[in-house]
Amino acid sequence: MPDPLLTLANVESAYGPVRAIRGVSLSVPPASIVAVLGANGAGKTTILKTISGIIDPQKGSVHFKGEAIHGMDPAGIVRRGLCHVPEGREVFPMLSVLDNLMMGAYTRTDRDGVRRDLEQVFGYFPILKERAKQQAGLLSGGQQQMLAISRAIMGQPELMLLDEPSLGLSPKLTREIFDIVVRINRERGTTLLLVEQNAAIALEVADYGYVLEVGRIVMEDTCERLREKEDIREFYLGMKDAGARGERRWKRKKTWR
Repeated sequence: MPDPLLTLANVESAYGPVRAIRGVSLSVPPASIVAVLGANGAGKTTILKTISGIIDPQKGSVHFKGEAIHGMDPAGIVRRGLCHVPEGREVFPMLSVLDNLMMGAYTRTDRDGVRRDLEQVFGYFPILKERAKQQAGLLSGGQQQMLAISRAIMGQPELMLLDEPSLGLSPKLTREIFDIVVRINRERGTTLLLVEQNAAIALEVADYGYVLEVGRIVMEDTCERLREKEDIREFYLGMKDAGARGERRWKRKKTWR
C-alpha cells in the first residue's frame, strides 16, 4: 500500500482553555476520499483548521507528504499542495467571480495550466462562467459554495480539505455538489478530506470514515462497513426507531469511552 498523503498522530488542539480535539489520529491515503463524521461541536472543523495551520496543535503531529507541517505558516502549507475550503464558503464578496478564482491560483506561475484549470472549473460549474464578472457576494449560497470549491481547485492541490460543503443547501444542490466532488477526485486525482454532518451522502461518496465525538475518534472503518453498523444507522442515518435512542445512546457512549 502507498504511504499516507496525510497523517495526524495524537493531535490535541484548543481554543484558550477549552480542548476541542483530544488525541486525534487519522490517515488519508493518496487519491482517496476520507470523511470525518460527527455532530455540531464534535471538533470536526478544528481538525481541518489544525491541518491547514490556522490553529497550532498543543500536542501531537501533522505530516503531509512525509513532512511535518504542524506549526507551519498556512501560506507555506498551501504552497505544498494543500487547500482548505472553509465552512460558510468565505468568498471575497466584493471581488468578481473570476477574481476569486484567480486568487486561488496566486501561488502558481504556469499560465497555461491556470487557463486549463479555469476551463475545467467552468465545465464543472457552468453558472460560474455565466457570472464571471459578477460580484461574488451577489451569488446564491449554493453558487458561493461552487465558487469556494473552484477557488481551491485553482490552487492545484494534492489534498483538499472540505468543511461542511452541504451546509445550508437543498438536497438537490447538495447532490450536485457531491457529484462534482467525486469527479474532482476521479478525474484530477485530488485527495479529499471531507467534514460533513450529512452522514448519508458522506458515507456514499467516501472510501473511509472516522466518527468523532466530543473531540475524540470513537470509530473508524471503510464507509461500506460503517453504513452497516447499528450505531451509525441509528444515530447518523436515522434508520432506527427514535423512541429507544436515549437509552441506546447512553449505553453506546459508555461503551466507546
